[in-house]
Parts: sequence; structure tokens; C-alpha cells
Amino acid sequence: MKHNNNPNIIIDTHNKIKNMEIRGAGRIGRAVASALKEYSLTIQNIENNEFKEKMIEAGGMLKSARPTAVSLPNAVNYVLSGLNTNNPKENIILNAEKFIKSSSEATSKIGKIGSNRIKDGWTILTHCNSEAAISVIKTAHNSGKNIKVICTETRPRNQGYLTAKALADEGIDTTLIVDSAVRYHIKDVDIVVVGADAITSNGCLVNKIGSSQIALMAYERKIPFLTAAETYKFHPKTIIGETIEIEERAVGEIHEFEEKYKDKIKLRNPAFDITPSQYIDGIITEIGIIPPQGAWHIIEKYFGNVFKETL
Repeated sequence: MKHNNNPNIIIDTHNKIKNMEIRGAGRIGRAVASALKEYSLTIQNIENNEFKEKMIEAGGMLKSARPTAVSLPNAVNYVLSGLNTNNPKENIILNAEKFIKSSSEATSKIGKIGSNRIKDGWTILTHCNSEAAISVIKTAHNSGKNIKVICTETRPRNQGYLTAKALADEGIDTTLIVDSAVRYHIKDVDIVVVGADAITSNGCLVNKIGSSQIALMAYERKIPFLTAAETYKFHPKTIIGETIEIEERAVGEIHEFEEKYKDKIKLRNPAFDITPSQYIDGIITEIGIIPPQGAWHIIEKYFGNVFKETL
């Protein structure tokens, strides 16, 4: 595929996702849906077959931006399913608008559902910068519950600072800690709420690096660990045995060595890790809180056609 043949809106969105100017699984999904809608509107006076080819090429480029967050390909696939109709452009636009609307509504619903699991006086630990997790915390606060929140800084991109600022702006008692201080502070925590970049068919969580060790600490101390995940974050192809690629980002995000050490010290920068399902107490979705074991049923219900067509 020749990426330089794609229009500016697709290139721009691809680059912003890749460079993390657009970050967060929900924001990524809405961004690609919007880009595909805008691009479809620029394509004029061509046959349906050529229109479909251009849209598929654009979708492929967007999918290549980041490999782990499944909201990206799920959003692209949902929008492009409109190509299999008699009025592909009209249905591309309709699907994009539906996805953007349902994504925003899902965040609000997750907030309401998840906040029911938070009690007055509790301290919540969260990691990274998740719209869905923030929605849970804000909703609990706005319902009158007196809560405190501990945010990890979330190295190396410091997304946790964004979360801390968002919560502080709401008047929530917020503390920012370094990632390595989680075990020190876990004794003061009543519940952990994080977001999700992907949920596998066996209920494992793929999320920002560091999530799995926080889950292990919570499990050790019998502290509930919940992940907030819209249904479009469930990974359909894990049900047929495909694995999720863990993105490794540029090591320059972590550290720049002096010249004499550049060839002597290696760096690794995985952006995500995998939390086993046994450490997860529940997955907060817009249709309710489900146990990790229920992930298969979500995928079968919402993405059944994806794997049935593959078998």
C-alpha cells in the first residue's frame, strides 16, 4: 500500500495517533471514525468499486498507526462495514456518526455503572489516562461520595499527570506518585480502577505497561481490581487464537545516554502489558459489570461475524 497516496486527513490522523498526540483507546476510535467520514466526503464522482478501494486503503493506513489498542481496528472495521451496501458513502457516514455517538455515550454509562462499586470514604488507585476510568471516578465524586484518588505518574510519557490534573480540576482529593511507589501506597487503597486498550477472549487485560504488577499487588492484598472497557475494546480475533502484538516504542522516550554508553546499555520500551484474568474482579462495560470469564460472550455477541467468517 502506498501511504503517500492517502489524503491529508488520513495521513494527519495516522501521524497524530502514532506520535500519541491522539491517545487513549476511546479517543483513538473516535478519531479514526471521524477521519474516515471526512475522507469519504472528499471523494466525488467515482464508481462504487473505486470508492471502496480508496476507503479500504485509508482504513489500512489508519490501522497501521499503533498495533495494540483494538479500538482502532474495531472502529475502522465498524465504519467500513458500510461498504458492503448499495449506498457505501451514505452508510460510511452513518456508521462513523453512530460509532462516535455510541463511544461517547458508553463512557458516560460506564461512569454510572462503575461508580456504584465505589463506597463513600474510599481511596481509589488508577494508572495511566483512561476516559472510562476517569468517568467512574468523577461520577462517584459527583454523586456526593467523599473519595481520594492516587494516580501513578505512568512513565515514560507521564499520562498519569493528565489524569491527576483532570481529577484535581473536579475538586477531587488527588495524589500523584511515581510508578515504583505503588507497593508503598497500596496499603491505603480500597479499590483499583484502570482503563483498557484491549480485552482478550479469555478475559485478560491489555493495558498500559505497569497495569499487571498493580493488579498483582491488589490481588495479594485482596483489593478489588476493576477495568473499565467499552465493548469495542474486546478483541474479536483472540477468540480464534490470534495474539495481540505488544507495541514497543522508541527508547528515546525513556532516556538519552551519553555517547560513551549508547552502545553499552540497552533499553526496552514496551508500551503495554497483559494482566491475567484471575487478577481482575470485574470488567465495567456500558452494558454492565461482567466477570473476566464473560469476555467470550461479549465477543460472540458483538463480533461473532468476524471470527465466523474466518473459520
